Amino acid sequence: MRGPDISRSKELTTRGVILGSLICFVFTAANVYLGLKVGLTFASSIPAAVISMAVLSLFAGSNIRENNIVQTVASAAGAMSSIIFVLPGLVIVGWWTSFPFWLSFLICASGGILGVLFTIPLRRALVVAAGLPYPEGVAAAEVLKVGSGLHETGNRSAREGLVAIVLGSVASAGLAIFAATRIAAGELQSFFRLGASSATGYDFTFSLALLGAGHLIGLSVGLAMFVGLLIAWAGAIPILTALTPQAGPDLEAHVMGIWATQVRFIGAGAMAVAALWTLSRLAHPLVSGFVRTIAASRANMAASGDETDRDMSGRAIIGWSILCLIVIAVLVWDFTAGTPLAGSAFKLALVTLPFVVLGGFLVAAICGYMAGLIGSSNSPVSGVGIVAVVTFSAMLLVVAPPSAETAPALVAFSLFTIAIIFGVAVTSNDNLQDLKTGQLVGATPWRQQVALIVGIVAGSLVIPPILNLLAQAYGFAGAPSSGAIVAQPLPAPQANLISTLSVGVISRTLNWAMIGIGAAIGVAVVALDSFLGSRKRMRLPPLAVGMGIYLPMSATLPVMVGALIGWQYNRRVGSGPDPARAQHLGVLVASGMIVGESLFGVLLAGTIVGLNNDAPFALVGGDFALATTVGLLSFLALVVLLYGWMMRRMRAAP
Repeated sequence: MRGPDISRSKELTTRGVILGSLICFVFTAANVYLGLKVGLTFASSIPAAVISMAVLSLFAGSNIRENNIVQTVASAAGAMSSIIFVLPGLVIVGWWTSFPFWLSFLICASGGILGVLFTIPLRRALVVAAGLPYPEGVAAAEVLKVGSGLHETGNRSAREGLVAIVLGSVASAGLAIFAATRIAAGELQSFFRLGASSATGYDFTFSLALLGAGHLIGLSVGLAMFVGLLIAWAGAIPILTALTPQAGPDLEAHVMGIWATQVRFIGAGAMAVAALWTLSRLAHPLVSGFVRTIAASRANMAASGDETDRDMSGRAIIGWSILCLIVIAVLVWDFTAGTPLAGSAFKLALVTLPFVVLGGFLVAAICGYMAGLIGSSNSPVSGVGIVAVVTFSAMLLVVAPPSAETAPALVAFSLFTIAIIFGVAVTSNDNLQDLKTGQLVGATPWRQQVALIVGIVAGSLVIPPILNLLAQAYGFAGAPSSGAIVAQPLPAPQANLISTLSVGVISRTLNWAMIGIGAAIGVAVVALDSFLGSRKRMRLPPLAVGMGIYLPMSATLPVMVGALIGWQYNRRVGSGPDPARAQHLGVLVASGMIVGESLFGVLLAGTIVGLNNDAPFALVGGDFALATTVGLLSFLALVVLLYGWMMRRMRAAP
């Protein structure tokens, strides 16, 4: 029997774009909250594909290419939400007190659209001819193929996947709601002395979202983060607290002060070395791959009349690029107006636009290649951001030498420009993964490129109001006092790091001693990782080790536990009758855990702001004696129930 004629099937449909945009709204909000809390975001392509197949199966004429468009639009949630790794820095350094809607929207949208446009000329070279694995893109294509193949039998796989996402979401949101009542504590924390003057502590958050993130990142990255945690909390903090007299009676404040002012910079140094090493290691395959594949793709391009090999036209690419650059030039003028940099606006525009074009295209090529080689989730975009902010901040020292009056404005302008570059980087990661998925399911590239631009606009519309809501409710660590209602601010780890580096370069006040120690640790970790690789052992990604040092333990320890549980689960189901289905189910439940808790975090922020109450759902006081025990038991019970459900599903018929 002949399959469906995909050349005549629906693809870029109104219902698909609307559904993809709605999913993008929800997942962007969840990702913004998660990224500010822990410094990680989750890929939304596979959950979006599952939701799309379940919803569109209710309508006549749905097909694999239409479902692919839905996941392409929705995947922008995982991409554009990563802009929060930079944009909150403008509040952290005190330049903004909130996020102006149109300015923030245009920063996100212009960088994101340029990321799509810059990677279009690379599609044939990096997607078609290079033979790169594109792990997430291939996985999303397999999900779409399985769901399409089961369409005639009621799309059981898609419905099971939707149940998995909903179950994980309800469990994680339920635990977060329970913690909001204060009957159950949200974390287990203690700080203690080691001898006369040395001290350290532990902090474990009862978060299914963080546990789910650990399941998704895998054992290798989880163990690497654990190594970083040990370096920080079993090594650096005990040593530095012993060397630094305690100023007051509060041990927690003393330990966290050491972590914030010294240990964080050790993590930054390790991350910088790891980023440079990763980029240098990929330089040779990137250059040789371009040389080899561009030549091969030219011949194919000239002879190909295939609809599945057709990109947006060159005229459209140039037109959209010029429009984005005009928008960026206007943004430069608007950003500097009324500031000490107003007189240098033209000069700064002359520096910024070539940096965005040349640096953006280079970043797009590097990030796109890394996404194809090791996957978007493992691609060290944070490392690219570190290199970019140091480079551009150093350029500003030459173009507009700082004075006491202009230095804060130059820091803010540096963060503004890097936010655009970051938009290019994260979108190029996402675009090429989506195009790989499209190649495998027979999609039309230009329609996917249009769909991703729609998704970028949708995600960019959500980001400013969500950031303002979270800033009002929680605030960001390191930011000036903004009257946030909740005492404990969101860590915003990458935004703090990028801001600290920009301030340090422009003011020449970086803590070079701690950064140097971190750089030495980074070199040692790179050597260890290379040794393990040569022996065919499990790797310890150096960037993940640096993140383990830099991020707070409350954010990293649950992730490590999740990585261990996920590894054990995959091991057990690996010998079962359908390991691929079992592992896929684990991915969807973990994604649901992230979505449920993160969305409740946004809802809670809205309630806090609306009622002007830092604990609107509290049923007991903050000193409830059994709260920690109840929180721990609830957390463990839900983990057992969720993984038990998946194990029972694997023993049942598909």
